[in-house]
Amino acid sequence: MTDVTLVPWSADDLDLLRRANTPELMDQMGGPENDEQVIARHARYLRLQAEGTAHQFRIVIPGHPEGVGMVGYWEHEHDGRPALEAGWSVEAEYRGQGIAPAAVGAMLEVARAAGDVQPVHAYPRVDNPASNAVCRKAGFTLLGPLEFEVKPGIVLHTNDWVHDLTSDSAMPT
Repeated sequence: MTDVTLVPWSADDLDLLRRANTPELMDQMGGPENDEQVIARHARYLRLQAEGTAHQFRIVIPGHPEGVGMVGYWEHEHDGRPALEAGWSVEAEYRGQGIAPAAVGAMLEVARAAGDVQPVHAYPRVDNPASNAVCRKAGFTLLGPLEFEVKPGIVLHTNDWVHDLTSDSAMPT
């Protein structure tokens, strides 16, 4: 398994968020944001983390304490029921090394250790094989395709993956 450490999101992570604001990484969210929007998103991450309704992490690998990506989960409603939603991104030069599946698996363990029991959903676009593979490798179960509104007015054709935090099963290797 890839050696990753999750570091809770902090004020120092604004540069990481700016590095993730690329057309490729932000495609799922409707495209890159301007700097004012990135700063507002950073402040939102910090606020929601302080409130305990979201948990965002910097993904650290050996030799890269500044982080190579981010992973997180937050309160969400799925089919009218409480759930959690997960999301992640890894910088282009670090992809294909198993970092994202390891980070998502570590995030699920953090959620489980925190006592979270709601199902965790992830909604990668159906045409994003890498993110769908991350879900599969991290032990999510594919429920099927779904039209998912990521922002008001931005609806994407995604897959709905779910992970059961109450299961004792560890992440597949």
